[in-house]
Amino acid sequence: MSGRRPAIVVHDLAQATAALRAAAAAGVPVTLWSAPGAAAYAGLGFLAAVFAKAREAVPDACHDEVVDCAANAVLAHEALSRGFAAVAFTGRGAMRETLQAIAEGEGRRLVTARPGRGALDLARSAAPERDSAAYLAKRS
Repeated sequence: MSGRRPAIVVHDLAQATAALRAAAAAGVPVTLWSAPGAAAYAGLGFLAAVFAKAREAVPDACHDEVVDCAANAVLAHEALSRGFAAVAFTGRGAMRETLQAIAEGEGRRLVTARPGRGALDLARSAAPERDSAAYLAKRS
């Protein structure tokens, strides 16, 4: 699923919506990632709202979403409990195994690595839709 799709890291609703507009226009499925560790500083409620409003604004975009909890197992568990379909958790050991079992039991995914170097991070983008479109054109 998200491993093969182009990954776009978004930091707010405007970027998420712009990325989805570009994806819909290009007819390319994408994965939206929250910023690294965003669950801790932005909050799961904020991230859920960003993703929901972006989906609502661009319903024709084929995409999936990953909320990044870094190595915070409590937040990763909460994200799974709140219904996020894919949760990034970079912690290791028994906690990772426990979260993996929880995710699988709930029909969700635990992602154990950040997107690769080829991902587009819109953190410093002045024109996120244009930058997303250019990124997707290169990936097609």
